[in-house]
Amino acid sequence: MKIIVNGEEKNVQSGTTVQTFLDMLDIEGRTVVVERNGEIHAHSDFRTLELCVDDQLEIVRFLGGG
Repeated sequence: MKIIVNGEEKNVQSGTTVQTFLDMLDIEGRTVVVERNGEIHAHSDFRTLELCVDDQLEIVRFLGGG
């Protein structure tokens, strides 16, 4: 199914959770904020929150530095 991630179209299987999608991208869930269809979700929801057709995700990664 088609979703939009940071403005780019991606295809994922039905039943894919936010956490599974982050794992596919090799992104550590604790280092990102995920907004789905305009709503920011808690890290504790990532494992159960299933993606749907035409969902729009914005994934923002935290970068450290000094």
